[in-house]
Amino acid sequence: MIAKRQTRERLIRLIFLLTASISILVLSTIVLFLFVEGAPILGKVSLTGFLFGREWYPTSSPPDFGILPLLVASLAVTSLSALIAIPLGVMTAVYLAEIASARVREIAKPVFELLAALPSVVIGFFGMVVVAPFLQDTFDIATGLNLFNASLMLAFMSVPTICSISEDAVHSVPKDLKEASLALGATHMETILRVIVPASLSGISTAVILGMSRAIGETMVVLMVAGGAAMIPGSIFNPVRPMPASIAAEMAEAPFGSDHYHALFAIGIALFIFTMLFNLVADAIAQKHKQVGAATL
Repeated sequence: MIAKRQTRERLIRLIFLLTASISILVLSTIVLFLFVEGAPILGKVSLTGFLFGREWYPTSSPPDFGILPLLVASLAVTSLSALIAIPLGVMTAVYLAEIASARVREIAKPVFELLAALPSVVIGFFGMVVVAPFLQDTFDIATGLNLFNASLMLAFMSVPTICSISEDAVHSVPKDLKEASLALGATHMETILRVIVPASLSGISTAVILGMSRAIGETMVVLMVAGGAAMIPGSIFNPVRPMPASIAAEMAEAPFGSDHYHALFAIGIALFIFTMLFNLVADAIAQKHKQVGAATL
């Protein structure tokens, strides 16, 4: 009996090891392919010229392969969407976990989780036909397809994920922490701000990582509502063209093996590094505030 159990456990460990190894191998192959296809562009343009060039005209003669406008657009759209989505998602999660009644929580949380399942093309279409005309009429601007519209739509995509996971993190804080704070004379709001939220920062950071990672690499929404102009924005109402939108819009038109083709893969490398740095910083924050129980406070 014991021998059979040990054999079964070894088999299960082997299956998990094989599955993890295959996942790592596939991801490594994708990254390797990305660098192999993107590196040749550095033979045509310097690294500084590629990263800090202000002109992106890959089909002109001679072509210009400066991705600074695309890089700035990605940073601006991601930052503005984070400014909208993170406070909104976290505050909604705190409300659902600590303030809302059980009935409100039972209704609201499934709704937020369903919103997370909305296809990006539906959100992009909503941004085009509803939000864009509203922004154009309200702010008297030339076009409603701009940086602000893209940020709103990306925030709309990220809030359900951030809210759902943050609510679970806040709800899982040990009750002794909350009860001890209340017993010392703190109000409910003081307990939320000074005890519950700090104790759940690790889970909230994980929620932010997952929510904003979706926004960073999102293609369809920014392709539909960002405006498609490869220029450095002067305001939040200027049209922009983030890196994922450029890859999606131009890959079908780039001849295989051309400089334009390799430049698009190089944009993918820049996007990969940008996403990886964001995840590393967010993970470091999560580890710094990791909470393993009431005894650690």
